[in-house]
Amino acid sequence: MRGRPFSIHTRLTLWYSGMLLATLLSVSSLSYSVLAWNLSYDVDRSLLTVAEVLRDTGARGGDPFRPERDLRDVLGTAEFDVSPRARANAALGLPTFETVSLNGSQDVRVVTLPVVRNGRLADVVQVGMSLAVRDRPLRGYLQTLLVLVPVVVVLAAVAGALMARAALRPVDQMSRAARRITAEALGSRIVVRGAGDELDRLAETLNDMLERLETAFAAMRRFSADAAHELRTPLTALKGGLEVALRAERSGEEYRRVLQDSLEDVETLIRLTEDLLLLARSSAATERIHETVELEPLVLDVLDVGARLGADAGVTVRLGEATTLSARGNALALRRALLNLVENATKYTPAGGSVTLSLVREGDSAVLAVEDTGPGIEPEQAARIFEPFVRLDAARARDTGGVGLGLAIARSIATAHGGTLTVSRGAAGGSRFMLRLPLG
Repeated sequence: MRGRPFSIHTRLTLWYSGMLLATLLSVSSLSYSVLAWNLSYDVDRSLLTVAEVLRDTGARGGDPFRPERDLRDVLGTAEFDVSPRARANAALGLPTFETVSLNGSQDVRVVTLPVVRNGRLADVVQVGMSLAVRDRPLRGYLQTLLVLVPVVVVLAAVAGALMARAALRPVDQMSRAARRITAEALGSRIVVRGAGDELDRLAETLNDMLERLETAFAAMRRFSADAAHELRTPLTALKGGLEVALRAERSGEEYRRVLQDSLEDVETLIRLTEDLLLLARSSAATERIHETVELEPLVLDVLDVGARLGADAGVTVRLGEATTLSARGNALALRRALLNLVENATKYTPAGGSVTLSLVREGDSAVLAVEDTGPGIEPEQAARIFEPFVRLDAARARDTGGVGLGLAIARSIATAHGGTLTVSRGAAGGSRFMLRLPLG
């Protein structure tokens, strides 16, 4: 079973302490090696200096030197032999530095220096020094490191923990501020310190997210209220009709008429519920359906349905320019979006007017356009008409039976397909809706 992961505060402290420990160990090892080399070099230089002095003294007429006697006087040893390597170097006139062990316990550094007279090797001078003079400061330095390094690491860990806590304190403040923000108080924001650092960028990102959430929650509340209002109207009518019918005995024909009116209200509720469900599914769509949709047959199918709708309203629905194009998406969803545009155009176009469908290519997009000869839409109202339940002419919307979901559904379908739905003023003064889709 895996344990609980460390907090960021703990991980920062451990990383800082670990890096410092590794650095101290590396520096300590390097400094110890440099100190050992310098001490050994000083010992060798001292030995060589003493040996040269002794050699020069003997060359000026002093007593000749014997290795056994000289080392015995200096080190108190019983006997000592010159090594073969020292003899070979002496024959070449070179000094030899060696480390020897006396009595198996004491290490001695020895230099063997040749004495040359008249161009020939006459003797050798040997000088030795116990390596205790080098090992004692090395041991002292090592003991100091063994004490200081852990102490420094512990102190640094404490300081690192304090610094990590201070560095993460703004994050804790952001967390507390974010926890205080609820769905009922999305207007609150996290304070930006103004330092321009990573924490400020995090605060700005969270504030942007909160702003989007506030907008989404406001739209959801408005949508829920509008949906409840639209559902309440036919439900109230249905309940009222049934209550009136039950107040007194009525004839079969009267009951039939009440049931017929109730059935119409039920059908209205079903259509509204289906539209709400379709809008929710379209808005939540995150995956594109990758099937090739031939757009020209789709336009002709919608044209046929629109012609029948237009005939009932006295509006001519006709086909303009049509190009053979295809797009990637869902044929049924695209048909519903285009049909919503045609239905909307026939509803708001006066009798005797016309609605024109067209399919053209613009760059890498296929544009399905629906243009009518109705009253048109003011530019300042163009953005609002795509919101759910928005009807610019409420009285006329009641006459046509609309609830303001058709354009919202069409735009959601366009967005789910990676396209756009826009509106502009048509050539005849009416409205021109353009559904742009990426080409297949």
